[in-house]
Amino acid sequence: MEDNKIAGQFELLTQRRFLPFFVTQFFGAFNDNVFKNALIILIAFQGAQFIGKDADLLINIAAALFILPFFLFSATAGQWIDKFEKSKSIRLIKLLEVIIMLMAAFAFIKGYIIILIALLFLMGTQSTFFGPAKYSYIPQHLKVTELVEGNALVQMGTFVAILLGTIVGGIMIAEEHGRQYVAYAIVIFAIAGYLSSRLIPVTPSINDNLKINWNFFSETYRNIKFLRSNRTVFLSILGISWFWFLGATYLVQLPNYTKTTLAGNEQVVTFLLTLFTIGIGTGSLLCNNLSGKKIEIGLVPFGSIGLTLFGVDLYFSQPQIMPVATLGITEFLSFEYLRFIVDVLLIGFFGGLYIVPLMALVQQRSDPEHLSRVIAGNNIINSLLMVLSAVVAIVVLSSGFSIAQLFLLIAIFNAFVAVYIYSLVPEFFMRFMVWLLIHSIYHVKSKGIDKIPEAGAVVLVCNHVSFVDALIIAGCIRRPVRFVMHHKIYKLPILNFIFRTAKTIPIAGKYEDAVLLEKAFDDIDDALSDGDVVCIFPEGKLTADGEMNTFRDGIEKIIRRRAVPVIPMALHGLWGSVFSRKKANIFYRLLTGFKSRVDLIVGEMIDAQLVSAKLLQHEVLALYNTKL
Repeated sequence: MEDNKIAGQFELLTQRRFLPFFVTQFFGAFNDNVFKNALIILIAFQGAQFIGKDADLLINIAAALFILPFFLFSATAGQWIDKFEKSKSIRLIKLLEVIIMLMAAFAFIKGYIIILIALLFLMGTQSTFFGPAKYSYIPQHLKVTELVEGNALVQMGTFVAILLGTIVGGIMIAEEHGRQYVAYAIVIFAIAGYLSSRLIPVTPSINDNLKINWNFFSETYRNIKFLRSNRTVFLSILGISWFWFLGATYLVQLPNYTKTTLAGNEQVVTFLLTLFTIGIGTGSLLCNNLSGKKIEIGLVPFGSIGLTLFGVDLYFSQPQIMPVATLGITEFLSFEYLRFIVDVLLIGFFGGLYIVPLMALVQQRSDPEHLSRVIAGNNIINSLLMVLSAVVAIVVLSSGFSIAQLFLLIAIFNAFVAVYIYSLVPEFFMRFMVWLLIHSIYHVKSKGIDKIPEAGAVVLVCNHVSFVDALIIAGCIRRPVRFVMHHKIYKLPILNFIFRTAKTIPIAGKYEDAVLLEKAFDDIDDALSDGDVVCIFPEGKLTADGEMNTFRDGIEKIIRRRAVPVIPMALHGLWGSVFSRKKANIFYRLLTGFKSRVDLIVGEMIDAQLVSAKLLQHEVLALYNTKL
């Protein structure tokens, strides 16, 4: 399902509207983790010579201090970013990072661990302010068709930066002059981030009249309350936060699991964390190709299914007998551990498929004037779920269960959370079924999809070949579509769930049900007055012989009531499939129809004044006879 020419996956990285922003956020995430991991290792292995405190206590305090600002200041940060021009705000945040890192460099060289722990709180604070700026910047500079690609690149870049920062921080601090190396590095990378931020294009405030509430407790409460006013956005944020719960559990527990259960050394830990990150990056980047350059929330259930299946298998892939000797990377890469390696990689992969569409959906469905505050609320809930993951791990492991059993438990939790969210917002599961149809049963290609406007009311008209015409069209078009459909097709088992969720408008013939017919015209008019896309099949019935039936004049009545433009479309390749009315052996139709090519061709927009059933039939027939 693609247009003739699709831009490369990394095209945004060649453009000034995106590249400086991407580099800036990459250096920020990288430097955070160089600093944080170097400090944790310094406390664990060298802390005794600098301060006579318990290392475990200091490490937990350090972790808490980094997360604490997300609870305290996220709501205030969201307001601040919404009120002021974003590129200037980002430069101020990155300048603050340089100042913090200069102080941290001095503390590293001198071995002032308490000061470093205090500075970790300031680093968390600047990250708290950068988060809303990062995700509210994206929709202001990218088109709706680029949101998935942009979020995929940012998600991939963030996880790669976290991994590289963790590795580099650990390697440098372990060297003989490690504290000096870390000191120089964090200042250099902070300056690099600031310099790249100076190239970020101007991003005007959308709400410069906003009055900031500096009481962060009341603003946090108000922020969470505001999030709940948009049900889809709020539940999407809960889904995102659940991913961070899973991710935090895997990343925190994987090193100790590698040591105690797999008998792997530090190299094996690094290898597994790298695999996890590569999986997330690959899944994130693949989202853009699998979604056809639109926000395809059908990938979210697909991602959650993978997270559950391979999370459960992670438990069953543990070795029956733990090796006596510690394993290096060479010994670990044996056939015995292949299943575990694949599980880690695919958990990351399906996590990428899961998280990117959710983040893009939050950006698309949120009011632009409140987007930074929505992202701030997302950060608050993310932080809560990450803390909750630590609490759950402590409770489970202290109760005598193993880390493998903890992995099994959260995989089962994931299935219940998924079912709960999709039952509240059935649109996710509906889109998943549509996505499966057009990616498994058929090979769908589209042409001219860009002719459908990104906003505003429009009527689509198309020939009617099969019972799944509406699903094919819905899977290709980037905007939600309200279909007008014969009530008997609307009531078909299984498909009825999809049609109801998509707010399909059932219709009947004048002599079948005059009341339903009139209600359908009223519903169509209401949908168009709301600026929706409405799709009708003017033939009024499925073709019985593969030829197009005469278009009825219902389209003319629709346009007389509401003068909106009409776009003709044609479906090609569905006649003869199991979902058409061709009279042939059903098994033969199943075999010949599987993975058959289906084309959707979109024509030029027709002004309301020119619309007639006869003209539209001529245009649709011409498109039908066009070859892709």
